[in-house]
Amino acid sequence: MNFSYRFKYIVIGDQGVGKSCLLLQFTDKRFRAVNDATIGVEFGNRFVTIDGKSIKLQIWDTAGQELYRSITRSYYRAAAAAFLVYDISKRKTFDHMTMWLNEMQEYSTSDMIFVLVGNKCDLSNEREVQKEEGEAFAQKHEIMFMETSAKTATNVEELFVNTAFKIYDKIKTGVIDPTNELNGIMLGRPQLSPDDSKHDNKCCITSK
Repeated sequence: MNFSYRFKYIVIGDQGVGKSCLLLQFTDKRFRAVNDATIGVEFGNRFVTIDGKSIKLQIWDTAGQELYRSITRSYYRAAAAAFLVYDISKRKTFDHMTMWLNEMQEYSTSDMIFVLVGNKCDLSNEREVQKEEGEAFAQKHEIMFMETSAKTATNVEELFVNTAFKIYDKIKTGVIDPTNELNGIMLGRPQLSPDDSKHDNKCCITSK
């Protein structure tokens, strides 16, 4: 399929916050209640249309365990956007957001878009982190914020697509150079190669 740009997203956060579920909901429009822990890195693709242009979103879902941190850090570079995901029903996952943000910023460019994501907002009866706390954290660090539910699909489409609009707007206004792949953006090609087309579904990269 032809596309004008490819945007690379990276999804980070503690184990069990629903990173893989967000990816699956956005790419496949389905929810899987039981997921094996991500080993290394998984990724998925989906095309969206912005301003009449086809944009390929390449989303990298990283393992949250410390065991795989040396593997996942290598994927932090050259991303256009980073989603920092916590579970609104588990306070400790929110408390780790400063650590995740600091780690991501070590590898980011100045134009990378950061989004704080409070996932599992369907668990309102088990909420340990108030929405106002997420908003305050995002405001303090001057990043975007959204609460989502991979289970009910609440705000999942908006999360990925609104971020793509932000990136595209930076390209249009000249803030981001789309010819520099260090910005996490690649100019489109006339057509996908056979090898690329095989990866339009999620795959997994594991350690030996």
